[in-house]
Amino acid sequence: MSPHSGACLCGAIRFTVDGTLPAPTACHCSRCRKQSGHYEASTDVPKAALRVTGTPSWFASSAKARRGFCPTCGATLFFDPLHHEWIGVSMGAFEGPTGTRLARHIFTGAKGDYYDIADGLPQNRE
Repeated sequence: MSPHSGACLCGAIRFTVDGTLPAPTACHCSRCRKQSGHYEASTDVPKAALRVTGTPSWFASSAKARRGFCPTCGATLFFDPLHHEWIGVSMGAFEGPTGTRLARHIFTGAKGDYYDIADGLPQNRE
């Protein structure tokens, strides 16, 4: 199933990922929860495999990473760890089947108290 396409809510930002999508990770850290409104699930793909049309806005959420979103509709799209060759692409932005399944949960020590993680997948506190 290649390539995989997606977009923000309003369609101003579109993207394509070439190749098979790696199994996504659900992040429960406070930054992902604040940005997404819940926890965030993304797949980490090589930066060279991602093609973007439109111009996302970027927010430097730490000294190590920035987060890309649509400046029009605000949709969460990318997690870009600086100095790495991969970028996280939000699973909810893909259109159509992705051919992958959630692999694990990370930063579960920071998860919200209003939900449980009961899917049996591995959990990393940090």
